[in-house]
Amino acid sequence: MKIKSMTATFGRLERARLEPGPGLTLIHAPNEGGKSTWAAFWRAMLYGIDTRDRDKKGYLADKNRYQPWSGAPMEGEITLEYEGRDITIRRGPRGSTPFGAFSAVYTGTQEPVPGLTAANCGELLTGVGVEVFTRSAFLGDGNLSLTAAPELERRIAALVSSGEEDVSFSQAMERLKSWKNRRQVNRSVGEIPKLEEELEQVRDNLSRLEEAAALAARLEGEHAALARTRDGLERQAEAHRAIARQKLDHRYAQAEEEYQAARKQLDNLETELSARPIPDREELKKAQGELQYLKALDEEIKQGEPALKEAEEAAAKAKAEAKDEHFPDLTGDDAVLKASGDCTRYQNAKDSAAKFRVRMWLGLLIWAVAFAILLAIDMVQFKTLGPNTVKGVVLLTLAAFLCGRMAIKGRKAKKQAGEILSQYGVQTPEELTALALAYQERCQAADKAAHEAEVIRNAVTERQSKQDETKSNLLDFVHAFAPEVKDLFGCSAALSRALGMEHELALARERTQERRRRLDDLEAQGAGQASGAVPELPVPDMGPEETDRALARAAERLEQVSAQLNQARGTLQAMGDPAVLSARKEQLEEKLTRKRLELDALTLAMDALTQANALLQERFSPELNRLTGQYMAQLTGNKYPAVSLTRELEGFVRDADSVLPRSALYLSRGTADQLYLALRLAVCRLCLPEKPPILLDDALASFDDERLEAALELLWELSGEQQTLLFTCQKREGEVLANTPGVKKLEL
Repeated sequence: MKIKSMTATFGRLERARLEPGPGLTLIHAPNEGGKSTWAAFWRAMLYGIDTRDRDKKGYLADKNRYQPWSGAPMEGEITLEYEGRDITIRRGPRGSTPFGAFSAVYTGTQEPVPGLTAANCGELLTGVGVEVFTRSAFLGDGNLSLTAAPELERRIAALVSSGEEDVSFSQAMERLKSWKNRRQVNRSVGEIPKLEEELEQVRDNLSRLEEAAALAARLEGEHAALARTRDGLERQAEAHRAIARQKLDHRYAQAEEEYQAARKQLDNLETELSARPIPDREELKKAQGELQYLKALDEEIKQGEPALKEAEEAAAKAKAEAKDEHFPDLTGDDAVLKASGDCTRYQNAKDSAAKFRVRMWLGLLIWAVAFAILLAIDMVQFKTLGPNTVKGVVLLTLAAFLCGRMAIKGRKAKKQAGEILSQYGVQTPEELTALALAYQERCQAADKAAHEAEVIRNAVTERQSKQDETKSNLLDFVHAFAPEVKDLFGCSAALSRALGMEHELALARERTQERRRRLDDLEAQGAGQASGAVPELPVPDMGPEETDRALARAAERLEQVSAQLNQARGTLQAMGDPAVLSARKEQLEEKLTRKRLELDALTLAMDALTQANALLQERFSPELNRLTGQYMAQLTGNKYPAVSLTRELEGFVRDADSVLPRSALYLSRGTADQLYLALRLAVCRLCLPEKPPILLDDALASFDDERLEAALELLWELSGEQQTLLFTCQKREGEVLANTPGVKKLEL
């Protein structure tokens, strides 16, 4: 048997694959690289997982320890070369039971391997049970020490020759026990008890002659009644079998109908996919994202429309509130500028009016002073009014005229200043400035509200545009494989169906295969299409199981009665002649004496054989000791050429220069590991008839460089006839085997 490939979802392994070579395969991986997990996977695929095992303190059961880290179900597949053909073994979950499902088929077919089941897989392929396997070809935990086990002891004991190649102690002992049991198993079973019973019957035959005749008559009547009952029950059993065949044929017809329906569904899906190719899954996912984006845009538009309406109403209200009759069609800044200019004009008019008043009164004062001066001159010169007075009157008249003009201009400027404020309905320039600033604030609020409304309007318009564009692109994408779609709801359904089409196709294929397997199973059970009309069968009085039990009881009782009747008839015939009975009595006594002597002789022979076997077992399989010593010598450079083993598989080695053997307890860790490696390889050679692959997990870690080379050379030699997988976390093995032909190297 050879491993061709292993695929595992097991512990840290996630659909990991391993393809060893036919001879020696060196598999290198660092610590926590999966070496021990691969080893445990190989054992679990052969012998399954003990679901009754429970976690303990400091210990995890395999069903929990090797649960896949990803959360996926525990499953695996192994392809083997076995008896000249490739077979594929698969284990997976069955309900909540890890590795509960099992199949073994010839690779590339669905043809089951006959006789290979989940229960006997490991023992049938390797030739040994799990106890011997884990103590020989499986060095999966890095521990090379070896303990005894009942099955291993039996196999090693079978190596002890009894002098004949085809006879062993166990065979001889079994044969003697068989002869002894044939004569007497206990007080009631065997030839001797039968002879004693027959002798007692012969002695009592004469006195029981009449009783035997009555018994024979009664047994004949009971025999006839039981025969009639048996015949009736057999007819009922045949009716049950016919009904069962009809039910099986009906189940076959149903299975055929279900298979055709599944086949039709699969054909329809494949036709649909060929007629309308489905885009790439990533594109479909992207289209679904666009559909979700459309929904988000629609929600944003629905939320934006009320906000837009509210903003527009607020903008209109702010615009209406900003209107002012004093600043028609003016912006706030223009109104402030206009009010500032009007305030300046008002102030200028007020200043002009004040200036004119000052000029008027100053002019009058100057003209009055001038008139007084002229009048004083005349009074001084002429003592009366003179020409200067006339000049003063003329000047005074002219001054009055000019002052009047000044007064008129002052009043006009004052009126003009009053008109500037009156058009705004204010009394002071400060009020006009405040009025303009308030108008400016209202204009700014109106502009802000209008801007906010414009921003919201642009956002809504942009989303509506994106919505239309995205919807158009999405419909164009979906129409490529679903032209009947008219709206977004149809797009969603089409995308979901397209995404699920691949899964639906896989389910349809799996369903079709399952229906086909069920049909094949029913055919294997003998089911088929019913031909012609289905005959009506009589309804039995009892159920099938009850009928079978009653028939078995009737047949058993009939057999008992037949035996008793034959015995009674024989007794009657034997008891017919007293002379014959006396002769039979002497014959039975003589035969009984001979059988008792034979029984005593067999007991003595069994005792002697047991003592001889005890002496022979003291050597505990010389062949195993010889081969283990041969391997140990090769591993240690012939330092330890001889090995002997106790029944508990405790090893003793003898140095080439020593006389007395030394226990493995006195050896170094590395040398002890070499001893038990040699022992395991010898057990593989002698006790494993199917030569399964040898798996070693970090088994050479404690070897020094020289003995490592010797161990690798031995493994390479043995791999010529027994595939070997060597897991290691070190680089030494790879360096030693770098130029060795036929060695396959793998990195995990």
